[in-house]
Amino acid sequence: MAGQSGPSTVSTRLQQIAGLARRAPTMVLTTLAHHIDIDLLRQAYRRTRKDGATGVDGQSAEMYAADLESNLQDLLERFKSGTYRAPPVRRVHIPKGDGSSRPIGIPTFEDKLLQRAVAMVLEAVYEQDFLSCSYGFRPGRSAHDALETLWQGLMKMSGATVVELDIRRFYDTLELSHLRSFLDQRVRDGVLRRAIDKWLKAGVLEDGNVTHPDKGTPQGGVISPLLANIYLHHVLDLWFEREVQPRMRGRAFLIRYADDAVLVFEREEDARRVMTVLPKRFGKYGLALHPEKTRLVPFKRPLKGATKNTGASFDLLGFTHYWGKSRKGKWVVARKTAKSRFRRALKRVADWCRCNRHLPVRVQTRILGQKLRGHYGYFGITGNYLQLARFYYEVRDKWRYWLDRRSQQRHMQWDRFLRLLEHHPLPMPRVARSVYQTAAKP
Repeated sequence: MAGQSGPSTVSTRLQQIAGLARRAPTMVLTTLAHHIDIDLLRQAYRRTRKDGATGVDGQSAEMYAADLESNLQDLLERFKSGTYRAPPVRRVHIPKGDGSSRPIGIPTFEDKLLQRAVAMVLEAVYEQDFLSCSYGFRPGRSAHDALETLWQGLMKMSGATVVELDIRRFYDTLELSHLRSFLDQRVRDGVLRRAIDKWLKAGVLEDGNVTHPDKGTPQGGVISPLLANIYLHHVLDLWFEREVQPRMRGRAFLIRYADDAVLVFEREEDARRVMTVLPKRFGKYGLALHPEKTRLVPFKRPLKGATKNTGASFDLLGFTHYWGKSRKGKWVVARKTAKSRFRRALKRVADWCRCNRHLPVRVQTRILGQKLRGHYGYFGITGNYLQLARFYYEVRDKWRYWLDRRSQQRHMQWDRFLRLLEHHPLPMPRVARSVYQTAAKP
């Protein structure tokens, strides 16, 4: 049966694309669209989130699935014939930890599905090209992998000088002409490139008006992270490996997760040299570095007899990195939840408690437990237990506060709340990832 054999057939086909790209790293690929067939669209459908917000057409995943086979066949025909029209993305704004907001584009479900299919094919090609310093939105690579590599590199250097990189409004300002030029170096399949151009030109719906920016790719689109990785692969990763590292007097390495990156240098003079050319390098491709958030951080290990760390710290992927004492009294690179991420996570929980205080307590307990376990799963690393415990107690306090306001009687006093916790306990903090166990692996 085609439906039953589809997933294995798709996997084999993608492996063939990857093998060709790996064997011919300089080849420009011109025939890829024929790999997108009904089986691959079915696989793309399975991989596409079904609980996301709806796009401009208001169609949910459940509505699309009501006549799935017919919808997929129609989508495939429009894609292959070039008659597919990419609808505008619906833009919403997500609050950030610093009080500003981040614009997120929400495509229609069908658009997400087709973007997923195209991304699967492109990913098979570009995973052979991307460098090991890149971690964001790549299969088999996670934020914790990036954090582990950074930790090990800093420990081996006994500290370093770190350049904390912040690209101002990256997804909104990347130059489409440069992106097309980068794609030309590897993929020139007309059908795929036509679809990508349609997404880049689709426009943005906000406050009832559709605009068509001449720069950027909407953050939130399924294919946007891959396009962003291709862009920064050329602008930063290859440049750092081919131009920067050979000219350094000491060791240097790069860690990049999407548009967040740090450059680590063994010698301060190397870091300062690179710091002076970074604005020009990014400016060449239409990008600007944030003048305050892009900074040089002296991150040397404190002297052996020092009792206190007076050095600087830096943030990456939601953690503040600093020098701290281990249980054995040695100086190690320590990590704790960044203040902005802590405040943001707590506000989300508090807002949820406020909006859902009418729900039965057992339901609130279950959902709050899921939120706490998710927080522990990401932030539960060696050395961060105190911040996990603080988060637990802050969540507990917010929950009691809003339970107390379920009626005008204000009767949820602490003694009663503690008795409630005995019957409806919240999960306690736990360290899910030990850096010492990871370091011990061969």
